[in-house]
Amino acid sequence: MLFAFLDYLLEVAGEINRMVCCEGLAGILMKNSANGEMDSFYAIRPECQAHVPRIRFKPRAGKTLSARRWHAAFSQDGHLDIEKVLRRIQRGWKKKHREVLRKIDQWNKSGVHPSIKGVVWEFLLGCFDPNSTFDERNQLRQQRRQQYGALKAECQKMAPAIGSGKFITTPIITKDGWPIQDPSTTDNSQDDNRATSTPAPFDSPKHDEEHVDDAVPDKKVIQWKLMLHQIGLDVVRSDQALVFYESEANQAKLWDVLSVYAWLDNDIGYCQGMNDICSPMIILIENEADAFWCFERAMRRLMFKLMCGTSSIGVQSQLSTLSEILNAVDPKLHQHLEDVDGGEYLFAFRMLMVLFRREFSFVDALYLWELMWAMEYNPNMFSSYEESGASADKSSTQDTNDKLLKKCGKFERKNVKTGYKDQHSSLAVFLVASVLSTKNKRFLKEAKGLDDVAKILGDITGNLDAKKACNEALKLHKKYLNKAKKS
Repeated sequence: MLFAFLDYLLEVAGEINRMVCCEGLAGILMKNSANGEMDSFYAIRPECQAHVPRIRFKPRAGKTLSARRWHAAFSQDGHLDIEKVLRRIQRGWKKKHREVLRKIDQWNKSGVHPSIKGVVWEFLLGCFDPNSTFDERNQLRQQRRQQYGALKAECQKMAPAIGSGKFITTPIITKDGWPIQDPSTTDNSQDDNRATSTPAPFDSPKHDEEHVDDAVPDKKVIQWKLMLHQIGLDVVRSDQALVFYESEANQAKLWDVLSVYAWLDNDIGYCQGMNDICSPMIILIENEADAFWCFERAMRRLMFKLMCGTSSIGVQSQLSTLSEILNAVDPKLHQHLEDVDGGEYLFAFRMLMVLFRREFSFVDALYLWELMWAMEYNPNMFSSYEESGASADKSSTQDTNDKLLKKCGKFERKNVKTGYKDQHSSLAVFLVASVLSTKNKRFLKEAKGLDDVAKILGDITGNLDAKKACNEALKLHKKYLNKAKKS
């Protein structure tokens, strides 16, 4: 133990030396002012300070993927060493140090520094090919910005409030498509002085037809317009504790992106929870078009089309997979949950729906996401999107040789190696299973019904560690694959 601890001290000393030589004072300040740095990137409104969950993630010099290390991962012409980036995001202490330093858990952090999260996420979500050059990515980015501009212009013709810096929170048409009197003359301001909407007059459905492609039925226009005020109401509720959303312009930007996406997505359009996924991207990515495409890729990756509403086949498949996993790795707990009428696992719906946004603080949720996306990364993702517009799960079905396998995340690599291709067994499902399994004793002792299950899950809100949760999920994943292989 003593020698292991001495090894640790030598490693820390070497890291500090590299920080001073390579990153200078900025690297040391990154370590010493982590709390202040989080406050500057994700400032909390003073009146909300006492009510937000405690932040566990803090940038750590030598651990967190910093801007310097990110830029160093690119070749001169722009090729990204994605293997190095994934390793940095996923990394933790070496095994020989974990036992010695298990109580110093706050050091076991990796993740991405807030200043570069947005651009890193674009790669993790498959917006860009790591093997592309700077010029190729710039050309693709410009094409996408033009495409988003055209989509937004199309939406503006049907709903002039889009792009106006305002957004709506009241219905603008009836279910039959008839326009509703413009409510802009009423006072829509909230008690907390956050503006919600100043709707502009909208064209009648007949007039809208002039601006919509003949191939698009009127019903689509009506359904889309009926969503706009609901999107606005959700925007008002999005991350209210953050100073960023005190600005009506920032709220309007979130509303614009969600509204344009709702028009683009012919299957679902919009459903509650999408705002929780999109909000961080609006904060992290300054250009609205870039934020839109990052969100669009996230929707594919999260298979949101399969997860909107408890009646959807996708949700049932996810929850069914969760049931199978827990039955395999913790049969006693699974049986107990079935005995208290929780066998359908509907209580886990919210965690899967918004990727644990309610279980973690804002900062920790972002850290969890990038850990998950890094662990699920497949180098075929970008090509599968561009060539076929298919969902992310298809990327793992393409040929992946040993060289490409090294560029996969930990979770995806294990799936590829074992040939496991259940599209519903995402890391998020194993994360839910790990959360349930770690509370095994409490569920078995206290849960006499679904209300008790909900209460126990409610008590963990804000008290989970993202890194530990991911590590436990990976252990369950390995255990589950081993059991599946034997059966």
